[in-house]
Amino acid sequence: MCSTRITARSAASGCGSSEVAGARIWKRDNLDPAVLTAGEAHSLAAHLGIEIVEVGDDFVRARMPVDDRTVQPHRRLHGGASVALAETVGSLAANLTLDPATHIGVGLEINANHVRPVKSGHVHATATADALGRTTQIWSIRITDDEDRLVCLSRLTIAVIPVARA
Repeated sequence: MCSTRITARSAASGCGSSEVAGARIWKRDNLDPAVLTAGEAHSLAAHLGIEIVEVGDDFVRARMPVDDRTVQPHRRLHGGASVALAETVGSLAANLTLDPATHIGVGLEINANHVRPVKSGHVHATATADALGRTTQIWSIRITDDEDRLVCLSRLTIAVIPVARA
């Protein structure tokens, strides 16, 4: 039976919930941020300057510069860049909870609420699991500015599919 919180036991069994208890949820051992960033070398994340900066027991944190690659014509952070950052960190986190020999996670739906403009510096995204199910995962991504002020809140739904179907 699934618990009402994501714990080491419920995460290992594939059960999900609406609250993370702080247990280690990853199925991979090498969680070095530099290695994870290098894994994005030939992707949109690299083009936008996204780098993974921290992996905790139950969260992944990344940052992205606010520069010519990520702003709109008014020199404010482009909402699409925030969504790309959210999907990058959320998708990476989702895939770290899966056995790469058998399953992958792919984005099914994403939404974002843009709260505050940013004109310079970096934005910082933290992805945490809300539900880790057998076929679907839900992640919340909180994006803040360099002063830790909320910039964007995003929710990402991941479809978990067998590698054979990928």
